Amino acid sequence: QVQLVESGGGLVQPGGSLRLSCAASGSIFSVYAMGWYRQAPGKLRELVADITRFGSTNYADSVKGRFTISRDNAKNTVYLQMNSLKPEDTAVYYCNADIWTRAGRSADYWGQGTQVTVSS
Repeated sequence: QVQLVESGGGLVQPGGSLRLSCAASGSIFSVYAMGWYRQAPGKLRELVADITRFGSTNYADSVKGRFTISRDNAKNTVYLQMNSLKPEDTAVYYCNADIWTRAGRSADYWGQGTQVTVSS
């Protein structure tokens, strides 16, 4: 019914940049908070950044000053601009959204994941 589709991952050298996108589609009444998580091999999934529909943002300490989260409410899309990338940023990145549908409100909607690899 509702799906989140991600794009923008890839291979980049240290110090480079990437921009991730995630669009929600389906029978949606409203999209509340959206965010980005990442998971490296052998590690737990961790919050990278999130944003309310009003534009309030929150970042993990490890990415502050380097990453910027933004959204376009008209398109139900969230973005993550990643600058000054480091090898430790290598992970699968997942978008997440809190969505109101006919079945109610749930924050358990996830994108398919996109690989970000930072290597020289």
